[in-house]
Amino acid sequence: MDGEHYALSGVERERERLPPIYNSSAPAAFGRGAKQPFPSLGSFISTLSQRREAGGRGVAGGMTGTLSGTLSGTLSGTLSGTQWLRHGRELPPICSDVRQKHRLSIDTLPPEVKAPFPSDPILPPRTKTTKEFQEDMERAVQSGDWREVREFYLTTFDSFIEINAAFKREANGSFNTIDDSGVNAKFVNAVYDALLSTPQDIQKSVLKGIINSLLREWKGPRTKDDLRAYFILVQNPQYSSTSTYVIYAHLLRQIAALSEADHHFLVHWLKKLSARRFRQPVERLLQFISTRLFPAEPDELPPLAKCSWWIPSATKVLGLFNAANSVSSAPIMPFTDFYNITLEHIDFMEEYRTWQNYGNSNRFSFCQFPFILSTVVKKAIIQKDSEQQMISQARQSLVSKVSRRQRVDMNLLFLNIKVRRAQLLSDSLDELTRKRCDLKKKLRVTFVGEAGLDMGGLTKEWFLLLVRQIFHTDYGMFTYMRDSRCHWFSSWKCDNYSEFQLVGTLMGLAVYNSIALDIHFPLYCYRKLLTPPTVPCDQNAPVGMATATLDDLQQIMPVFQEEMGVVKSHNLKPGGDKIPVTKHNRKEYVQLYIDFLLNKSICKQFAAFYHGFHSVCASDALMLLRPEEVEMLVCGIPELDMSALQKAAQYEGYGKTETTVRCFWDVVLAFPLELQKKLLHFATGSDRVPVGGMADLNFKISKIDVPTDWLPISHTCFNQICLPPYRTQEGVKAETHHRHLQRRRLWPGVTRLHTHTHTHTH
Repeated sequence: MDGEHYALSGVERERERLPPIYNSSAPAAFGRGAKQPFPSLGSFISTLSQRREAGGRGVAGGMTGTLSGTLSGTLSGTLSGTQWLRHGRELPPICSDVRQKHRLSIDTLPPEVKAPFPSDPILPPRTKTTKEFQEDMERAVQSGDWREVREFYLTTFDSFIEINAAFKREANGSFNTIDDSGVNAKFVNAVYDALLSTPQDIQKSVLKGIINSLLREWKGPRTKDDLRAYFILVQNPQYSSTSTYVIYAHLLRQIAALSEADHHFLVHWLKKLSARRFRQPVERLLQFISTRLFPAEPDELPPLAKCSWWIPSATKVLGLFNAANSVSSAPIMPFTDFYNITLEHIDFMEEYRTWQNYGNSNRFSFCQFPFILSTVVKKAIIQKDSEQQMISQARQSLVSKVSRRQRVDMNLLFLNIKVRRAQLLSDSLDELTRKRCDLKKKLRVTFVGEAGLDMGGLTKEWFLLLVRQIFHTDYGMFTYMRDSRCHWFSSWKCDNYSEFQLVGTLMGLAVYNSIALDIHFPLYCYRKLLTPPTVPCDQNAPVGMATATLDDLQQIMPVFQEEMGVVKSHNLKPGGDKIPVTKHNRKEYVQLYIDFLLNKSICKQFAAFYHGFHSVCASDALMLLRPEEVEMLVCGIPELDMSALQKAAQYEGYGKTETTVRCFWDVVLAFPLELQKKLLHFATGSDRVPVGGMADLNFKISKIDVPTDWLPISHTCFNQICLPPYRTQEGVKAETHHRHLQRRRLWPGVTRLHTHTHTHTH
């Protein structure tokens, strides 16, 4: 590239971007103990509220005073009651536009630009080291004398000041950067690791101290020491027990109610945690949400009506962890580990409607935080949303016909595609162009000259044949990158980009009609599809211009741009051929080169592709999806688990323990992966697994009363395979096991397994 030139302009330092705030159980910290009413702490807060109403000083967040007295039972008393809920301020939205939350990012917030923080208070000297604390613990365990350890825990967690005095690396150091919290992480870990092995009274004293800390009065903005205290407290392992959930909820409420600038600092501090220390609070938050939604016992938690803010607060704090995971140079944990599988059992369509209707209001919806929704839930939302759009389109067509007193033809309820096999691509393009107003109706395919009703099998075959033809290298629309084993858009220029629009429409129809395609695009392609996630009102507005990095280029790996066998050079910016690349501007050159390859050189091709996809899939539901999730919806899941298919299989004419069935599964489970894929393709029309897993295939094995030397038959419309009554594994192998497994079409949607070694007259 030394010979390349481009025009040089000022280079802004790339600022770190903070993405928007986006189930597993953890063991209980200690026993729940006997169930207690919620009087002591609730009455205490009522007293505080009465004092306030009688003329006490104003409070932030509805909290004043300090806690005195002791806690009864196992701290099952409630911090909330109705007083706090009534007087507490409403939690502010974390982002200005909820609907675009997961597409926005928050710029780095340097202290000089944002509201100034007050000076941190002078901290009392606390000099205990990690080693000294561990020695204290060892002596207490051996002697049974816990007085010194008890005093440490009792003092340390009694206030935010004491928390900082104990855990801040330098008691009165500044530490006002996002890069360094100033917290002695090693000491925090040692104290928390030891906590759950201390006597119950010490553990209760820590919770009592946390209550004192949360109830203390404050004035004005939070200090950095306050943020450090929240950062330390949210890591406490005691919140695994439901007996601590009231305290935990109020901690989460205060963290959720912090300012955007505060959240920014917390996010960048959280991303510095080790993977294990980061995962633990994430799992506790997910378990907290699940338990609040579905408590094991009716009286295990306070009534939901009195603590409706618990789940919103927890979800917002979980969003801070998700943001930290996203801004980390490499994700600390997979994004799928933020999914809460419990939410698959709630009325997620009600959540979706609330989000659509109320947007950025005080009406909480999980759709405001889509990172917590699994792909299964998002797929179900998209399917239900698609069904509603299909019904609406069909109803409009029906009403239009009736109002004009025209004869009603039931075909108007479908997107009817009629094609000839010999002219598959041109016929498909003509049909989709001519019927673009019907794209949101249920798809039905007919091959000219072939009898049969499409019950799903012909639709799958149409997609399969089109994809094979479009992505063939000889066709020239897409280039196959052998190193990354993916396709990318050819940059050749033409006057008509309708065929790229056809590919986008095909992908949209596949998602809309729940059909997985064997398409291999890099992940960056799906990020471009969501840039923006909804089509701009201005049809001339640029689309698909996602920010590209070297990592994105590495997925595709083009070395040079070759257009139909001719290597061409391009100016990366006006006058670029006049300015040489130097060590001072090489970073800009690389970024411009990447942007040219992945965006500008294919902008027209991708714009047509983008509009084709969104012409079918335009929906608010797309804003819930990550690029990885769009890829799963388009392509399904490539990993096969035939054991899961065996567990989910249904039977007709056979019992699951009969000899033929047992022999069939013994043979199939022993197949190599490629043969398993071919068998799945033979039976269902696709070798891809839907997002919901094998169970979503509704796979069926049926008995067919024919001689045992017959080959199996499949009905791809119904994901069904018909087996003759084979009696041995050898019989099954003889008819199904061959490396050149093929499908032979008998009539629409029906196929018979065919091998090179066994040929039957059809």
